[in-house]
Amino acid sequence: MKPKPERATDGDDVRRLALDLLARREHSRRELARKLQLRGHDPGAVDAVLTALESEGLLSDARFAETFVWSRFQRGSGPQKIHAELRERGVDEVLIDSSIEALADDWQALLREVREKKFGRALPGDFRERSRQMRFLHQRGFTAEQIGRVFRNGE
Repeated sequence: MKPKPERATDGDDVRRLALDLLARREHSRRELARKLQLRGHDPGAVDAVLTALESEGLLSDARFAETFVWSRFQRGSGPQKIHAELRERGVDEVLIDSSIEALADDWQALLREVREKKFGRALPGDFRERSRQMRFLHQRGFTAEQIGRVFRNGE
């Protein structure tokens, strides 16, 4: 997306737009800054408004990460894919790790559920089908260890 030409903006316009975007869904700081700058707002004004929103508790990368992880978990995405998507959105590694770790006990059950939904309950008997299923799960963002556990133990 090509940014609009620079225009003189006032902090109130930037704040209003930022709040409109946050009203729709949580955003990471980097994501919100990018959207505001693409709309032609001055990077200095954007930074000042985002800092104010963070101090007021209206913008939070931690809250964004938790919400994002939960929504992707509900869609059947694995921890590696979610981690990469959050990193792409500028979320701090520590926040990413803690948000993903919050669901540590649930990843294996999700993997089993995703596999069964796509391929049925029975584990594959031949190497070719097993490889195909493993590739699918890997593309969904599950770790090799998690995938191996399902095929070894049926966990």
